[in-house]
Amino acid sequence: MSENVDKPHNKLELFFRSLLALVGVAILAMGAMLCKQGSVGLDPFTAINIGISEKIGLSLGVFQLIMNVIIIVIVLLLDRKKIGIGTIINMVCAGFMIDWFSDLYTFLFNYQPTILTKIVNGILGLLCFTLGTSIYMTAKVGVAPYDALAPIASKRLHIKYKFCRMIQDIGFMACALFAGGPIGPATIIISFFAGPLITFWDHHFSNKLVETVTDFGKYPSGKKIGLGLDTAGKYTVNLVKYSYNQTVITQEKLSDYSDEQLEERVRQTRQTMKNMKKVLSNTVKLYGILKKEEYMRKRVLKLQKKNEEKKQISNRKVSKK
Repeated sequence: MSENVDKPHNKLELFFRSLLALVGVAILAMGAMLCKQGSVGLDPFTAINIGISEKIGLSLGVFQLIMNVIIIVIVLLLDRKKIGIGTIINMVCAGFMIDWFSDLYTFLFNYQPTILTKIVNGILGLLCFTLGTSIYMTAKVGVAPYDALAPIASKRLHIKYKFCRMIQDIGFMACALFAGGPIGPATIIISFFAGPLITFWDHHFSNKLVETVTDFGKYPSGKKIGLGLDTAGKYTVNLVKYSYNQTVITQEKLSDYSDEQLEERVRQTRQTMKNMKKVLSNTVKLYGILKKEEYMRKRVLKLQKKNEEKKQISNRKVSKK
């Protein structure tokens, strides 16, 4: 994960990077909306915002903006280098975009949800959420206030980033559960397993996209526009074809299940997620015990060294007398 905001070479490059960040946030918001429609849960931060906003009667966009303002003040006090245009885009637009996409989805698709539609929405939602996150983070014009907390804690507390992020997500997830937010399998996946998906998008899509766009921002030309559109068109067609084929394969497999079998698979998956949470919780506890033991041993070692130094000094004084 990138620590700081990259410095663009010119205003045009900054504009294109900011535009990519906006596109990434829009795709991220669409993914969150699909996860919400699929009733499979949302990322911990959005989940707690939905839970509290519904209780106090505010829209998600307004309440999430308030929460982001509170967090960004903390980030500014601790490490303002992480704040950039992308930070403002994410904190202002994400919540309102989720609201807007939710209204649009309800208007376009007025149907009775089934287990199959929930599964499809959940899978598409996770893919869109991680793709959007990958694009806006790869643009490197600032991270979301929520995403800035773990790196700052890691740097100041001298703890590995993944453990800081894990503790942060678990804490927000617990608060979201208490607030009545939409917690589900997707929440667990986003909290602990989104990394590999984001890395996949980084290597296969986002890095190439940002590299192409920023290169054009540095050295713009009409030829590059034509070549970029042609490449993007071919890539999009191939990606859509691949996604469609994978969706058809998934639907064919699911169609062989009876309703009872499908419910049983969902129940088994839910139980697996619970078991994974227990394993993870125990692992975190074990890590805490190990770190405490390591700290105690280092402390004992320091005391022993100090005692030895005192003895040596004392012996030197005696020998001089």
